[in-house]
Amino acid sequence: MLESVYNNCVRCGLCLPACPTYLETMTETSGPRGRISLIKAVDEGRIDLLSPGFVEQMTQCLDCRACEATCPSGVQYGVLVETMRARIEAEAGPSRKPAARFLRRFMLEGLFVHLNWMRIAASFVRFAQRTHLDALAALVGLRDEAVLAPRIADRFFLADGQRYDVDHPAGIAFLHVGCVMQVAFPQVHDATVRMLNLAGLSVTAAQGQGCCGAIAVHAGEPAVARAMAQRNIIAFERSGADVYVVNAAGCGSTLKEYEHLFEDDRVWRKRAAAFASRVRDITEVLDAMEFRKPPRPLDVTVTYQEPCHLVHAQRVSGAPRRLLERIPGLRLVEMNESAVCCGSAGIYNLTEPEMANRLLERKVGNICATAASVVVTANPGCAMQVSSGLRNAGSGARVAHIVELLDEAYR
Repeated sequence: MLESVYNNCVRCGLCLPACPTYLETMTETSGPRGRISLIKAVDEGRIDLLSPGFVEQMTQCLDCRACEATCPSGVQYGVLVETMRARIEAEAGPSRKPAARFLRRFMLEGLFVHLNWMRIAASFVRFAQRTHLDALAALVGLRDEAVLAPRIADRFFLADGQRYDVDHPAGIAFLHVGCVMQVAFPQVHDATVRMLNLAGLSVTAAQGQGCCGAIAVHAGEPAVARAMAQRNIIAFERSGADVYVVNAAGCGSTLKEYEHLFEDDRVWRKRAAAFASRVRDITEVLDAMEFRKPPRPLDVTVTYQEPCHLVHAQRVSGAPRRLLERIPGLRLVEMNESAVCCGSAGIYNLTEPEMANRLLERKVGNICATAASVVVTANPGCAMQVSSGLRNAGSGARVAHIVELLDEAYR
């Protein structure tokens, strides 16, 4: 299966200027072309799967999919990397120390599966933030996690089957509440509901949904991701909604690719394909709807940080900009390398902090050069990463989701 993918690479090198790690290292093996050569060598048995250099490159890759967007041959690079990560995990996982195995299982099959655990953990983080106990995080080796953690909201956005109806709706939107979004960014969900209602759609936050499975996919745990996918597919099928709306780019990318998770399961693959065809990013939905212009001008200069999994994986770039252009008074200043990864990439900033910080410094420099007072994005990982970088740089610019700005202009 992999052979039919990596043999499509003609080694033209057009992917190299788009690859964040190649831009930082200028090393062939840190670019897509070099990594594809390594993957081919491993698949053909010329390099050991667990050779340190190969594992390092599979780990260092952000899986941002920028190379896919520029590849003239249509190489499905994400499939290659995610498959190899799964193989590495299957072989190396059992030999990890018990503590490491427990932590991995607790994160992937605990916090991200049982979202009440996620909310309990978030409540502890919130208490630490409010009492300034988070300042002691460095003493227990959690300084980086404390710096990157968003300020946990005073209340969470739960998917309890609630409905937000409008008169004569054009359709029903299923709101993907997710995992981190519900505890750290409930105001984004609130704004999303109001904007969907304004566009003439009723909204349901249906029960039964959960984490999209992106973290599990990137960590080489497809079986865990499939269990999460089945839960979301069932919840959507039962809801009777017309469209599955996502306001987190990383989630949207994974949700749209559910069919690939079930390649060997004919029944679930068909259901996953039907589900994926109904998934839309919030910017896609709002851009396609006709509704009145914002009554309130926003006298603000903004720049747009393109989430990798929105612009590269989902190929959505124009819709967010067109939505910003609807807001009177708003001035959009394009930053240099807006589509280059900020270094968040799921939990990459925790697993590969050195490269993540290099990419963040690059991103913050490009942001500051625009003199924008607001950085707009459409993904929680980008929001957390860029916010931490701006704080460290002493910048007063704030980070906001695009629906938050739209909501401000309409309220």
